[in-house]
Amino acid sequence: MVVKVLVVDDSGFFRRRVSEILSADTSIQVVGTATNGKEAIDQALALKPDVITMDYEMPMMDGITAVRHIMQRCPTPVLMFSSLTHEGARVTLDALDAGAVDFLPKNFEDISRNPEKVKQLLCEKVHSISRSNRRFSSYSAPAPQPVPTPTATAPSSSYSSHAPAAPAPVRTTPVASRAPAPAAVSTSGAPKRKAYKLVAIGTSTGGPVALQRVLTQLPASFPAPIVLIQHMPAAFTKAFAERLDKLCQISVKEAEDGDILRPGLALLAPGGKQMMVDGRGAVKILPGDERLNYKPCVDITFGSAAKSYGDKVLAVVLTGMGADGREGARLLKQGGSAIWAQDEASCVIYGMPMAIVKAELADAVYSLDEIGKHLVEACL
Repeated sequence: MVVKVLVVDDSGFFRRRVSEILSADTSIQVVGTATNGKEAIDQALALKPDVITMDYEMPMMDGITAVRHIMQRCPTPVLMFSSLTHEGARVTLDALDAGAVDFLPKNFEDISRNPEKVKQLLCEKVHSISRSNRRFSSYSAPAPQPVPTPTATAPSSSYSSHAPAAPAPVRTTPVASRAPAPAAVSTSGAPKRKAYKLVAIGTSTGGPVALQRVLTQLPASFPAPIVLIQHMPAAFTKAFAERLDKLCQISVKEAEDGDILRPGLALLAPGGKQMMVDGRGAVKILPGDERLNYKPCVDITFGSAAKSYGDKVLAVVLTGMGADGREGARLLKQGGSAIWAQDEASCVIYGMPMAIVKAELADAVYSLDEIGKHLVEACL
């Protein structure tokens, strides 16, 4: 099936290059382009694309405002382009909160220097998010402001850098339409309580919003240390940790080598590196291994937790592409630890949790909104 894409960017060069890269894939069709957020909304309504690629900084209406309107009027998977800076990370996280599914760094040098690598990555992202659970009939984000009518004095952007991010989109899929879990897996009821020494959460595509929704349900008195592994570039993890720390009752920080695990603290694996834990409760940050696809890698952290904490780990695998976390979860399971997976209906991409369920490693499958409260029940 051909994936229809709308390309949105105020740079003519970037629109052309992205369109050329995507059109080279015979299973992708660029059905239209837009130069600003207002045009993007109009084109999305008229063309009904399967995926939209979206720049942030554009005249008349910026990308985040456009995403909010699109999610209200014609929910469509959106791939954001962002700069690899702290500010670019902050803006990208706002876009994900507004409803975007995923993001890619916007780097003109890479397009010129590594066209084949860029083509492969961009096309893979487009194909993966075209299969995401971003299209749905009920969307509960707050209504955006009316789309401004273009005038000669219109401001260059309707987005304020100090405006609060919109709450994460909520899917309300009927229970009957969810894929049934294996009979041996618990999908309801309170989990078993245990004196866990560590909670480990791994995720990828859709993870920033998912982690926010889980962690904001935890009280400051949460008794177990937490480690977080989110597939994310090096420039983004510090900004993401800071964002979570402001929103959550627990403390959240980007992990550093030598950090000590403690109750009520969540340590986020730094992008581009690997995070391991040892039996003394210390964190080790190692250089990213080029032989590994993911930096950070969920399998690496889960595996170290299995070795250090035996049956005293509660591991959770949230939304994401691929199967990272499955082999680490297998080691944890062999040691007697508990494994939870997010259910298909609440995932943006049902890849990583599906790998856990198919391998029969999941002790429980919960919807995203249930995971936080069940963590409290299991650990308090």
